[in-house]
Amino acid sequence: MKKFFLHDFVVTNYITILGILFIIAFLVVLSFVLMTAFRKIHPKFLESKRVWDDALIIAIYKPLLTAIWFVGLTYIIPIAGAIFTKDTSKFNFIEMIRNLGVVFSFLWFFIIFIRRIEKNLFNLSISAKKKVDKTSIRAVAQLLRLGTIIIAILIILQTFGIPISGIVAFGGASGLVVGFASKDLFTNFFGGLMLFLDRPFVIGDWIRSPDREIEGTVEYIGWRLTRIRTFDKRPLFIPNGIFTSIAVENPSRMQNRRIKTMIGLRYEDSFKVADILKEVEEMLKNHPDIDTSKTLFAHLASFSPSALEFLVYTYTKTTKWVPFRRIQQDVFLKIIEIIKKHGAQLAYPALNVHFDENSPIAKK
Repeated sequence: MKKFFLHDFVVTNYITILGILFIIAFLVVLSFVLMTAFRKIHPKFLESKRVWDDALIIAIYKPLLTAIWFVGLTYIIPIAGAIFTKDTSKFNFIEMIRNLGVVFSFLWFFIIFIRRIEKNLFNLSISAKKKVDKTSIRAVAQLLRLGTIIIAILIILQTFGIPISGIVAFGGASGLVVGFASKDLFTNFFGGLMLFLDRPFVIGDWIRSPDREIEGTVEYIGWRLTRIRTFDKRPLFIPNGIFTSIAVENPSRMQNRRIKTMIGLRYEDSFKVADILKEVEEMLKNHPDIDTSKTLFAHLASFSPSALEFLVYTYTKTTKWVPFRRIQQDVFLKIIEIIKKHGAQLAYPALNVHFDENSPIAKK
């Protein structure tokens, strides 16, 4: 009796079962073609110097493969359900799920595509001679991701039958309340927007603030906060809103570094000062690491209690800190050699005490 029932069930629904098997076979073949094409095309696209082609193939592969099976199953389920029940209205929700799956697949594709292009541009800025502005890349990528997510949410709301106009009206009514509740969040968001537009600094710049204890190298600029790596290698997280109210100095954009120092000579060497200053200036003008197009001089500056002080003022060609320290040291050592060459000496605080010849101490 059971065998007869099973045989009758199969014969009755023969076409339906055959249709299901055909859809499954089609999905398997389509998936196999997609995987084969990806394995052959992807290595060639990786060798390309373009930033978008391998990003496109990588972004398409997983979302498309998932969408093929997801959409296929949404067609199989109602067909299979029709075998067991004649009330097909129970499966009306499948169409909504299918639409949601398609929306999520497109969202997945765009997120991967944007992230991959961002990564490729970062790699390009490392390998190529022409550097790419990482801050601009990150800002544009974040804006694109945000825009993609907003569009996907609006489409999903429409899929559920929720009118977008109602959401906008509700947002206008509750915006004031939300604005007060998240004042700091919006301050930081617009602070980050100003950083992206004005670009007082970019990723990799060394910055410091005379108003706050902020100094280090910029590692990350987000919509809410900026991460700075201090010189003792500690991460410093700063809300972007702070940058709208403080002064920020960007030493990374210096044209030159300045050498400025006062050097004291003994009063006994006063007749040698003119020759020493002349030779120091000549040394600076002939130094290969000094920028002679900028202000350069060695002038007698003051008569201090213990020394004749002269000011050395010049600029180096490099702006990098370690090479600058090396050049400054070399300049200082050459100045010491010039002073020694002229038989003069560097001054140091000294006190001369003069006694009256008739005083008891002088007689002793």
